[in-house]
Amino acid sequence: MATTVYVLNGPNLNLLGTREPEIYGRTTLKDVEAMCRDAGQQHGFSVAFHQSNHEGALVEWIQEARIKSAAGIVINPAGYSHTSVPILDALLFAAPIPVIEVHISNIHARDEFRRHSRISPAAKAVICGFGVRGYVLAIDGLAAMLNTAKG
Repeated sequence: MATTVYVLNGPNLNLLGTREPEIYGRTTLKDVEAMCRDAGQQHGFSVAFHQSNHEGALVEWIQEARIKSAAGIVINPAGYSHTSVPILDALLFAAPIPVIEVHISNIHARDEFRRHSRISPAAKAVICGFGVRGYVLAIDGLAAMLNTAKG
């Protein structure tokens, strides 16, 4: 059974903790990585954690996850949520690997252009509005999905 979960982060998430803390909080991306590794370990997963401001890098990690038959992908596509057909296509091609889409803020309560995600059609679940805790919820949910699929 595959045991690696890819946690992928899109543009500007490297600024987490300092960029718009009133929306995204003060937790850094390094803190999020530690949270994800702890959550993954509780479920027997290793975590491949990546962030890029470049769309192509995210597409390549999604393709790598497919090639390596990852257990799942947790992705916060950030601004690419609303614009990226290449990321959507890569995620659709990664099937049957389950994808969980995460947003720190509630995108449905923000600007009109942020309320639609091009990525969601490839996701088994979408988590938004729980702050950085959403990443842990995504890993917990992924583990539950995989256990249900086995049983």
